[in-house]
Amino acid sequence: MGQVEQACPVIAVTSGEPAGIGPDICLALATRKFAARVVVIADRDLLIARAGQSGMKLADYRCAISAPPGVLEVLHVPLAAAVRPGHLDPANARYVLALIDRALAGCQSGEFAALVTAPVHKGVINDAGIPFTGHTEYLALHTGTRRVVMMLAGAGLRVALATTHLALSAVPAAIKRDDLETTIRILHEDLVVKFGIAKPRILVAGLNPHAGEGGHMGREEIEVIAPVIAKLRSEGMDLVGPLPADTLFTRRVLAGSDAQLAMYHDQGLAVLKYAAFEDGVNITLGLPIVRTSVDHGTALDLAGTGRADPESLFAAIATAITLAGTRTLSQ
Repeated sequence: MGQVEQACPVIAVTSGEPAGIGPDICLALATRKFAARVVVIADRDLLIARAGQSGMKLADYRCAISAPPGVLEVLHVPLAAAVRPGHLDPANARYVLALIDRALAGCQSGEFAALVTAPVHKGVINDAGIPFTGHTEYLALHTGTRRVVMMLAGAGLRVALATTHLALSAVPAAIKRDDLETTIRILHEDLVVKFGIAKPRILVAGLNPHAGEGGHMGREEIEVIAPVIAKLRSEGMDLVGPLPADTLFTRRVLAGSDAQLAMYHDQGLAVLKYAAFEDGVNITLGLPIVRTSVDHGTALDLAGTGRADPESLFAAIATAITLAGTRTLSQ
């Protein structure tokens, strides 16, 4: 299949864990108009059941024919087992991965311009006997990408992570010079290529309180973080740090920056989710494709209730469309 036409990109949206709110928020896409074709990859009957009596109209995905306005376009992938909202079933773990696999194949072939993912439940996939730590790691493995970087964006922030889903006790040992250098290089390159920022200014957090306070509260800043920053500055990158994390996210320090790099998950994402929980977007940097996601989980207690908020999914799709367009122009 030929490359996606820039004038009307096709965005693939995987519906995620079928017992969670993924199908619910995907249904809400029919109520919004985007500057792209949006195709939901899901079990068609699951979406019909979740829509209930709403009168939602679905259309089967056809590569050359888009659905009319107000109709949700669906690429059907069959469930492995019946679904009850809010009740996880390991029998559907391979279905969840099949959604991702189909979307990824379409992105790699040029059928889709970008991938947007609704939330999955890591635990139930592992309960099915399938090792799985998250979308980010799965997509890296299946695209042959040695290193990716997780970044969440919203409320004017772009917060990237040097480490992701690690126990706090394991973080210090994971902050290594080579790994940190690679992370910053990926962050810088994607800010240029995918975000169109010619010379990004990146704030880099320290690991310890007060950025180690001259070595009295830890030496990672002196022995690892500062030397990496100095090396990359010598190549022309605009980096600031290592900065104390408790003041990095104040307005005065943030002014003029394009992204912020936190050393571990909660150091950066607690701030981001406080500022932009409803419409934050998760972006995977370093992949050969554009991938964005919602910044929340499966919310099993809300599945099928009609109370799930789709704003983060709307924002993820809008971001994917923008990034896909910027990336196309830069190639």
